[in-house]
Amino acid sequence: METLSANRAHGGTQGVYRHDSAVTGTAMTFSVFVPDASAGVKLPMLWYLSGLTCTHANVTEKGEFRAACAEHGVIFIAPDTSPRGEGVPDAEGYDFGQGAGFYVDATEEPWSANFRMKSYIEDELPALIAAEFPATDLMRQAITGHSMGGHGALTIALSNPDRFRSVSAFSPIVSPLHCPWGEKALGGYLGNDKGEWRPYDACALIDDGARVTDILVDQGDADQFLTEQLKPELLEKACADAGIALTLRMQPGYDHSYYFISTFMADHVAWHAERLKN
Repeated sequence: METLSANRAHGGTQGVYRHDSAVTGTAMTFSVFVPDASAGVKLPMLWYLSGLTCTHANVTEKGEFRAACAEHGVIFIAPDTSPRGEGVPDAEGYDFGQGAGFYVDATEEPWSANFRMKSYIEDELPALIAAEFPATDLMRQAITGHSMGGHGALTIALSNPDRFRSVSAFSPIVSPLHCPWGEKALGGYLGNDKGEWRPYDACALIDDGARVTDILVDQGDADQFLTEQLKPELLEKACADAGIALTLRMQPGYDHSYYFISTFMADHVAWHAERLKN
């Protein structure tokens, strides 16, 4: 692991790092904020998965999470959204290819060689974090994300309920099976059999029996993608039918941007910290 930068902030260290990933076959960059802690103290972790077109840098520079993470003693980890670089396939448009990994393990060529973000987030990067950051407590992990990253947070948490104590999201894509972004991405990465898409759709996972205790979602009611792409009412129905306690907060006047995310980030950090205490 190579350290690209390290800066003091809010009584902790904000670092940006790079490593060669065996899973994606590329160099991958990620950021980690570690609050100061006494020697030997293990801190819980909050994973943040970013949305379309983003890298680790968007939330690192604009998310305003550090003060809350320092207050609650929570490590904040922000991976990239896809493999990148020469030789990595790409496509025209912002919603497929590099910057749009959708947190799936692709099965279709040419994407399957590199686009394995599910395995990267679930397996390879956590192992690296555990090896390189001795303050981490792998028994206490939480996950959140924005838009495409909200989709990733929900599906990964629902698929690994024994690993994540809590899950939240900002304006998530709740059902890729029922929106243009999801149809394009899942069709391209996984093929045309929609049965193969279900493990990457939060509502389908819940319908198929996946469970978590509770979910927090913040959604701006002025979000330009609300009606066509995000459809939070589908998650609301799925959770109600399954008995999952969903707190869906429709925030008046807020859009899809980091102005929205940064406004409610401290709420999410505190919500996760409460569930990570024990």
